[in-house]
Amino acid sequence: MTANTAEPEEHAVDPADLRREQRGWYFYDFACSVYSTSVVTVFLGPYLTSVARAAADAEGFVHPLGIPVRAGSLFAYAVSASIVVAVLVMPLVGAAADRTGRKKPLLAAAAYLGATATMGMFFLDGDRYLLGAFLLIVANASLAVSMVLYNAYLPQIAEPDERDAVSSRGWAFGYTSGALVLVLNLVVYSGHESFGISEGTAVRICLASAGLWWGAFTLVPLRRLRDRRTPPDAEGRVGGVGGGWRQLMATLRDMRRHPLTLSFLLAYLIYNDGVQTVISQASVFGSEELGLDQTTLITAVLLVQVLAIAGALGMGRMARSYGAKRTILASLAVWTLILAAGYFLPAGAPVAFFFLAAAIGLVLGGSQALSRSLFSHLVPRGKEAEYFSAYEMSDRGLSWLGPLVFGLAYQLTGSYRDAIISLVIFFVVGFVLLARVPVREAVAAAGNPVPERI
Repeated sequence: MTANTAEPEEHAVDPADLRREQRGWYFYDFACSVYSTSVVTVFLGPYLTSVARAAADAEGFVHPLGIPVRAGSLFAYAVSASIVVAVLVMPLVGAAADRTGRKKPLLAAAAYLGATATMGMFFLDGDRYLLGAFLLIVANASLAVSMVLYNAYLPQIAEPDERDAVSSRGWAFGYTSGALVLVLNLVVYSGHESFGISEGTAVRICLASAGLWWGAFTLVPLRRLRDRRTPPDAEGRVGGVGGGWRQLMATLRDMRRHPLTLSFLLAYLIYNDGVQTVISQASVFGSEELGLDQTTLITAVLLVQVLAIAGALGMGRMARSYGAKRTILASLAVWTLILAAGYFLPAGAPVAFFFLAAAIGLVLGGSQALSRSLFSHLVPRGKEAEYFSAYEMSDRGLSWLGPLVFGLAYQLTGSYRDAIISLVIFFVVGFVLLARVPVREAVAAAGNPVPERI
C-alpha cells in the first residue's frame, strides 16, 4: 500500500511553488479540453456519420467485422468501445502511478498518444469509417487515462478548503481554450471557400488542429508539475504490469473499507454517464434530428464554452455558501429539465437550440468541477491515483452505458428524440443516489479533515 510513503517535502512546500504548480495543472485542462470540444462535441460525430453513410449499403448499414451497424449509430458505439478500452488500462496506470510516484511520464505518454491519434484524423476521408472509429477509440481512451493522472494531482496541490475553487478554475481554463479554438474553427469552416479548400478538408483541419493544440500545451503541466516519488513497498515491489494488477486488486479490497466513498462513486457513475452522453451526442442530435447546419452547431457549442466558464466559477462560489453536494443536486435537476426541453425542441429552430445550449453551459462546468473536488475529499491519503482511476472509470471509463443506450435507442426507433429522452433516467437515478450519501461522514471515514461546508 502507498499510504504515508510520500516524501516529507510534500508537507512543507513553498506556497509560491504550490501556486506555480496549480497554474501548470490548470493548463492540462487548457490543452486537452479542445479535443473534447472540437472533436467529440462538434465535428467528429456528424463527420464520421457522413463517412459511414458513404460506405453504407442500400439499407443504411455498415458492417465492421461483419456486424451490421446502422451508420447513424457508429459514432455512439465507437465512443462506448473507447471507454471499454480505457476501463482495461486506467486501473493499471493509476496503481502504477501511486506505487512509483511517477505520474508525469505516464501523463506524457497518454497525452501524446491521444494527441497523435487526433492529428491522424486529418486522413479521415472518403469511406474510411473504420479508420475514424479506430482513431476515436485510441484518442478517447488516451484522454481518459491521462485524466486519471491529472485528477490525482488535485489532492496534492490544493488544501481541502480550496479544492472546490482550484478544480473550478481548471474547468474554466478548459472551457476558455475550447471557446478560443472554436472561434478559430468557425473561421476555417465558414470561410473554407475563401481559403480554397473543401468543406470536408476544413473539418479535417479542425480535427487535426485539436490534436496539435493538445500536444503543444501539454508541455506546460509537464514542466511545472512535480512527481511525489514513493519507495518500493515492504516486499521491494514497484510499478510494473504484474505489480499494477496486484495493486489493483489491493485497491479494490481497500475501497470496500470505504463504503461511503463507493456510494458517491456509484451516484457519480450514473449521473455523469448522462452528462458525458449529452456532450458527445449533442451535435449528432442537432444535425440529424433538428436539421441544423455545422455553423449553427459550432456557434451553439461556442456559447456552451463561454457560459460554462461562468457556470464553473459561479457554481464554485455557490458551493462555498450551500456546499458542493447541494449545488450538484441542483444542477442534476436542471439537467433533467434540459433533456425534457430537448425532446420537444422544434426542428430547424436555431434560436431555441441556442437557449438549450446556454442552459447546458451554465450547469456543465460546475457539475463536473464540483464532483471532482468533492471526490478528492473522499480519497485516503497516499492513494490518490488509484482512487482517481476508479473515479475516472466513472467519469469517462464507465460512461459506456449512456452512448450504448443512445445508440440502441436510435437503432431500434430511428429517432434521435427517443434517444435523447432515454438519458433522463441517468440524472434521476443519480440524483436519488447522491442525495442519500452523507458526505461529511464519508470525508471523516476516509481519514481526511472535514471542511466547514461540503
